[in-house]
Amino acid sequence: MTTLSQSAIAQRLPPECFFVASALFHYLGPAFAVLLFAHIAPIGVAWLRIFSAAFVFALWQRPWRAFGESSKQSQRDVIALGAVLAAMNMTFYLALARLPLATVAAIEFLGPLALAAFGLRGRRNTIALVLAVVGVYQLIDFSPTGAALGYVFAFANCALFVLYIVLGHRIAENGSSLGVCRLGLAMLIAAIVALPFGIVDAAPAFMSFALVAAALGVGVCSSVIPYVLDQFAMARLSRGTFALMLTLLPATATVVGLLVLEQVPKLSECAGIALVIAGIALHRRVT
Repeated sequence: MTTLSQSAIAQRLPPECFFVASALFHYLGPAFAVLLFAHIAPIGVAWLRIFSAAFVFALWQRPWRAFGESSKQSQRDVIALGAVLAAMNMTFYLALARLPLATVAAIEFLGPLALAAFGLRGRRNTIALVLAVVGVYQLIDFSPTGAALGYVFAFANCALFVLYIVLGHRIAENGSSLGVCRLGLAMLIAAIVALPFGIVDAAPAFMSFALVAAALGVGVCSSVIPYVLDQFAMARLSRGTFALMLTLLPATATVVGLLVLEQVPKLSECAGIALVIAGIALHRRVT
């Protein structure tokens, strides 16, 4: 797809459309990744996700071209985003190996909720934020049974996700098409940063075509489709609005966990989903 056609599509559709589509894929890939844990250690799965996404971006965008076209500040942002993406993916999968998908997702978005609190204005948006916060709280299940380390990784991933939002908005601010190219470059950097940590654990996958294909599918669903759609949305949504809308993703994770991993939500989690959706519906975008 050319840069012109990308820009035309991005401008024609409401940014919320890109966000909803991103939400559908954001946890579908990780849900399938959990099924790979029986064959590959979590860090190995994380690196395969990053590497496969970087491979797709390299073929599609040839993103190294964006580095020379960017300012010094943008170059620093891209490098920082690459490091953040590497760490964020690894901590996410280490948490996912120990905790239910919906719990990891709910903790992941505590940081974006804090960003939303600083970025939104007006009584209606304040009420929307409160509903979303209560909903996310209902989705968090702090059961201490052997999962303490999982919570450490989950909260580390939460902090890294905030950095992803901040840096993602920086590389998107000059236009969504260039932002996607910069994202691809950041993913290549992430693959290099994560290589020493994940290559040994990922090695068994290269002995099986089925595992390589599965890892490629996880990378496309988890890191290509949602991150590209995020760039289209970030280019036209304020940071506060984007952060609040992200609270919809724990609800998405709960549904995906039920359908793919048979992780049945509790009644309190269902109530949390309803509150999050209510908060998103009530929210009025700040322009």
